Amino acid sequence: MAKIEAAVPGEGRGVSTYAGGVWSWITTVDHKRIGILYFVSGLVFFLVAGVEAMLIRLQLAAPGNTLLDPATYNQLFTMHGLTMVLFAVMPIGAGFFNYLVPLQIGARDVAFPRLNAFSYWLFLFGALLLNSSFLFGGAPGAGWFAYANLTSSQYSPGHGMDFYILGLALAGAGSIVAALNFIVTILNLRAPGLSMMRVPLFTWMTLVVSFLIILAFPPFTIGIVFLLFDRMFGTFFFEPLGGGDPILWQHLFWIFGHPEVYIVVLPAFGIISEVIPTFSRKPLFGYPVVVYSGVLIGFLGFGVWAHHMFSVGLGPLANSVFAGLTMLIAIPTGVKMFNWIATMWGGAIRFRTAMLFAVGLIAMFTIGGLSGVMHSSPPADLQQTDTYFVVAHFHYVLFGGTMLGLFSGMYYWFPKVTGRFLDERLGKVHFWLTFIGINLTFFPMHFAGLHGMPRRTFTYPAGLGFEGYNLTSTVGAGITLVAVLVFLYNLIRSLRSGEPAGANPWGGATLEWSTSSPPPAHNFDRTPQVRSRDPLWNDGVGPPAAEEEIHMPNPSYWPLVVAGGALTLAAGALIGLPVVLLGAAVMVGGIYGWAFEPIHG
Repeated sequence: MAKIEAAVPGEGRGVSTYAGGVWSWITTVDHKRIGILYFVSGLVFFLVAGVEAMLIRLQLAAPGNTLLDPATYNQLFTMHGLTMVLFAVMPIGAGFFNYLVPLQIGARDVAFPRLNAFSYWLFLFGALLLNSSFLFGGAPGAGWFAYANLTSSQYSPGHGMDFYILGLALAGAGSIVAALNFIVTILNLRAPGLSMMRVPLFTWMTLVVSFLIILAFPPFTIGIVFLLFDRMFGTFFFEPLGGGDPILWQHLFWIFGHPEVYIVVLPAFGIISEVIPTFSRKPLFGYPVVVYSGVLIGFLGFGVWAHHMFSVGLGPLANSVFAGLTMLIAIPTGVKMFNWIATMWGGAIRFRTAMLFAVGLIAMFTIGGLSGVMHSSPPADLQQTDTYFVVAHFHYVLFGGTMLGLFSGMYYWFPKVTGRFLDERLGKVHFWLTFIGINLTFFPMHFAGLHGMPRRTFTYPAGLGFEGYNLTSTVGAGITLVAVLVFLYNLIRSLRSGEPAGANPWGGATLEWSTSSPPPAHNFDRTPQVRSRDPLWNDGVGPPAAEEEIHMPNPSYWPLVVAGGALTLAAGALIGLPVVLLGAAVMVGGIYGWAFEPIHG
C-alpha cells in the first residue's frame, strides 16, 4: 500500500508515499483510499437515485400523466428506495467511517485492512448486480420493503426479485464484515490515553452503528434466504396456501428496516457533533449524555419495528407496547437536539457551509421527528399509513436529516482529505438551494397525504385536490437537483484548483487534525498520547511515544478475487449450476491465496 521511507519529518527522514495508477486503487488496503472508494461509489449511486426520483416526480406532476407505465413506475420507486438507502447513504457514511475512524483514534489503519477491502468489493458487486436487473428483463417492482406475497413468482414473474435477493445478500454481507472490523478497531486500536469517554462523538456513533448492523442485518438475510427458497425451490415460508405466513416477512424485514433508519442517521448525528463544537468554539455540551443517548437510540431501535405494522392486526397489546416504545425513543433523540443547541448557545459561531448544513439537519430532523411521534399512535397511524404523509415523514428524516449531515461532513473534512477547501460561496448556494428544495418537495406531501393521496400509485385522476401539492413537490425536486449539480461543480472545481488548506484549517479539536492534509499513508509519525477529550484545544496531547518502526500492510488483490467469486456464485443462481460451482471454486481459491499471502513486504 505504502512504502515507508521515513516517519518523522524534520528529523532528516522523508514521508510515506502512495503508489500511483489504477491497479494501486484496485489492490489498496489503506483505509483512507477505501474510504474514498466508498464515497465516490456512494455519490454515483446517489445520482442514480436522484434520476429515479426525478422521473417519479415528473410522472406525478400532473394528473393522468403517461410518462411512465405502471410497471416501470413500480421498478423506479423500488430501486430509488433501495439505491438511496443502501447504495448511496450507507456507502457515503462508510466512506467517512473508513477515512476518519483510524485517524480519530490515533491508529495507523483498521484492525483488518484486507477484510476492509473485501467489504467494499462485496458492497460494490451487490449494488451493480441489483442495478443490472434493468438490463435483464426488469428491476424488482414490489417496493424496497418487498412485502409478501407481492414477491412470489405468481405476482413478480421474471428475475427482478431474484436480483433483489442476490444483490442485497452480497451487499449485506459486506456491511456485516465492515461492522465487525470497526468494532474490533475502535475497541482495540485506540491511542494511549484515549479512553472510551474521550473518544470523539463521530467514532462513538460509528461503534453504535456497527453493533446495529451486525444485529439487524442477519434477520433480513434470513428473510431473503427464505424468499429465495420460496421462489426457486417451491417452499412455503411466506405462502399461506402451504402453511406459510406473509406477516413473517414483515417482522423479519422491519426488525432490520427500523434499525436501518438509525444506521443511516446516527453517522450524520456523529458528524454534526464534531462540526457544531468546532464552529461554535466550544466543547460539546453534555458529552456523556450525547454518548449515552446515542447508545440508547441504538438499543431502543430494536424495540419499535412493529410500528410499521399497526395496520396488519397484531392486536391491542402488541400495538400498545410498540406505541410506547416508539414514543420513548423520541426522548434520547430530543436530548441530542438540546445538546447541540446548548453547544451553540453563547458560542463564537462561524456560519461556514459545514455549520449551515449542521443547523439545517437540526431543523429538518425536528420536522420529521414531530410527524414520527404522530405515527407512534396506532389510531393516527391507521389513517396515515400508505399515504404521502408517511412519504413526507421519512424523507424529512432520511434526506432532510441524513443527507444534510453528510453534506456537512463533506465540507468539514474535504480539506483534510484533499488539502484543499471547497468553495464557500458555491457551498452556501448549495445549502440554500437544498434547504428550499427539500421543503418545497416534501412539505406539501403532508397535505397530499392528509387529503388521501396513496403511496405507490403511478397516477391519479384530476379533481381530487392533489394537483397543486404534486406540482409544487416536482418543482422542489427540480431545485434540489440544481443544488446537487452545484455541489458536483464545486467538488470538481475544488479538486483541481481549490484554495490550499493546512493541517487544521478549522481549528478542530480531534486527532485527525493533528496530521497533515492529506494525511500520510501511515497517518501519524508517532503514536499520539491523549490526555483529554479535546486534545488539540487544551494541550491534551502528551509527548509522543518513543520512535517506532512503522509496518504497513501490502496491497492485495485477493479480497477482490474472493468478492468476485461471491458475485459469480450469486449470478450462477440465475444462470445455472456450472456458474455456481465456478464461483465457489474462485472463492475457495481466493480464500486460500488470501490466507497464505505475506502481510508485510
